[in-house]
Amino acid sequence: MGVLEEKLSSFYKSRWLVFVAAMWLQSWAGIGYLFGSISPVIKSSLGYNQKQLAMLGVAKDLGDAVGFVTGLLCELLPIWGALLVGAALNLIGYGWVWLVVTAQVPVLPLWAMCVLIFVGTNGETYFNTVSLVSCVQNFPKSRGPVVGILKGFAGLSGAILTQIYALFNAPDRASLIFMVAVGPALVGVGLMFLVRPVGGHKQVRPSDGKCFTFVYGVCLLLAAYLMGVMIVQDLFKVSETVVTIFTVILLLILAIPIVIPITLSFGPEQRNPEEEALLPEPRNKDPGKSQLDSDEVILSELEDEKPKEVDMLPASERQKRIAHLQQRLLQAAAEGAVRVKRRRGPHRGEDFTLTQALIKADFWLLFISMIMGSGSGLTVIDNLGQMSQSLGYDNAHIFVSMVSIWNFLGRVGGGYISELVVRDHAYPRPSALAVFQLIMTLGHLFIGMGWPGAMYVGTLLVGLGYGAHWAIVPATASELFGLRNFGALYNFITLANPAGTLVFSSLIASTIYDSEAEKQHPQSMGSFLGLQVATESLKCEGSICFFLTSMIMAGLCVLGAALCMVLVLRTRIVYANLYGKTSSSRLRL
Repeated sequence: MGVLEEKLSSFYKSRWLVFVAAMWLQSWAGIGYLFGSISPVIKSSLGYNQKQLAMLGVAKDLGDAVGFVTGLLCELLPIWGALLVGAALNLIGYGWVWLVVTAQVPVLPLWAMCVLIFVGTNGETYFNTVSLVSCVQNFPKSRGPVVGILKGFAGLSGAILTQIYALFNAPDRASLIFMVAVGPALVGVGLMFLVRPVGGHKQVRPSDGKCFTFVYGVCLLLAAYLMGVMIVQDLFKVSETVVTIFTVILLLILAIPIVIPITLSFGPEQRNPEEEALLPEPRNKDPGKSQLDSDEVILSELEDEKPKEVDMLPASERQKRIAHLQQRLLQAAAEGAVRVKRRRGPHRGEDFTLTQALIKADFWLLFISMIMGSGSGLTVIDNLGQMSQSLGYDNAHIFVSMVSIWNFLGRVGGGYISELVVRDHAYPRPSALAVFQLIMTLGHLFIGMGWPGAMYVGTLLVGLGYGAHWAIVPATASELFGLRNFGALYNFITLANPAGTLVFSSLIASTIYDSEAEKQHPQSMGSFLGLQVATESLKCEGSICFFLTSMIMAGLCVLGAALCMVLVLRTRIVYANLYGKTSSSRLRL
């Protein structure tokens, strides 16, 4: 009985159990992606026009992006407490919307409905932050795959929830709002004691590679299955029995990864010397009494004394020179010959607060590059309907489904490829981001040119590049600015999405589209108080509608890739110390 209890305890403390639970949580976390499905019933039930509905959409985007409070609460509250807050916000926000739509409570003014949508969607930021913070701390040496997989499931959650809803499809589509309100809240409460950082875990294990490969296989299977199910259900009328079978198979695929923690905890033990490499103990919070802190002070002094040409030496020679200089400084400090001064702030790779990160050029290079790439990609996603119609496609549904799947694969693949870059070559992770931004550039060019079939290629490339941003950028931020305040840093980075769409979609794309539509339909224009206004809804046709917009976004992606390469040049020594072969003697820079 003692052996069974020990294995059960090991299973509960398994970081792979945490990772699998976080994957399940993220599968329900992307409630913002379902707004397009619930907005028609809100519009019809409350009698809103398109402009009023667009205001609800803006509230949804803000709720999904504003996570400052989330980051702060995740630092102050226990992890389960933060998940509980997120579940409560989700339930209250969308639950009240469901009551209003179903006429069970009085109709609220538009501003109040915007507040409810904002609150309900803001609960999603708690699910995202808790999942990422917990798993990045549990897998500090596999940040790329971890972030990529978790963000991938968040991006795919819209398709997952839509298929689950199809199992309980009712004549009243307002029931989808009820599922959005109750489902994520129940899952968050059910998993709130599983998704958390676990202490004393191993830093390096031989089984990690095989486990991640297995998870990647499940991800590819899930993406292919959902794509097939979407195509079948779109082209053919299927019975309720077939829908039930499709949904049950989906749930089984989502449950497959639990095999990993079960096998590792209850299978035969395999000892390996690499498994004894534990993570370093947390720093002593009293800076005057910690040996580690005194060493860091010496390392800070070392940065001032180190000749610049040392950084250009090969890794092995550089480490020898630095170790020799460090030894001399320690001896001189002990003898009183050198007065060690305390540095003013953390160096790259250490724990930054959000305020400290905001004054660093590295952070803004990463953030602005994120705006260029992610903002332009989201602009394509938000305008897929108009883009496909302008190029002569009657149904944009296939492109929406395609971009969802390729977005998912981009997130998973971006984490995997960037991990190969840092793990095998000790090269800065932003270099992978630069490559994906150049891939996005090709996608924008294909869409802008409007060649036959170019929309399919462009959607594929833009979806891949956009998804890769959400795997690579958070992992890079955790490497350069530490894990202690990762929640606040991550939630600030998410502001790149609304900032990008505000400029690229609201200002550039819509203005150019309306201008081209007016040129094609001058007879639809009238005058009011001396101003030219449209007398009917204008529709633009042809590749000219988004040609200039696509060229602008392609140029911005090239600029974003250039900023990434500047960041690569600035941080190559950091990554050499984090992932180099001589990591046992790495220093904090």
